[in-house]
Amino acid sequence: MKFAIAVFSPAHAPSSRRALRFAEAALAGGHQIARLFFYQDGVHSASANVVTPQDELDVAAQWRAFIEGNQLDAVVCIAAALRRGVLDATEANRYQRPAVNLPAPWELSGLGQLHEAAQVADRLVCFGGD
Repeated sequence: MKFAIAVFSPAHAPSSRRALRFAEAALAGGHQIARLFFYQDGVHSASANVVTPQDELDVAAQWRAFIEGNQLDAVVCIAAALRRGVLDATEANRYQRPAVNLPAPWELSGLGQLHEAAQVADRLVCFGGD
């Protein structure tokens, strides 16, 4: 089965950890992930500036390692990211901001990427949000 996974919560939220564990289990079970899409507060999972307290799991780092290790397509909603100050080099330059905090493997793109992923996947699974 091919999954598209949407994450609406930041890395420190339990639903983000559940999304990561689901994605890991899906790949371990022989399934595919068409795309990971980070939306609303989920875009914070992609920020290089997230600092996790020493006594907590660094879920943002786990997401990054999982995506890189499995060469997955990880898209961050550009509108949600800009609203929350999560910028790649292109957007930081466009809006004349001094900092870049969206490194590879993350990619900024629009909601159309979520729609496309839902069309090619067998299931769209969403985590978080209200």
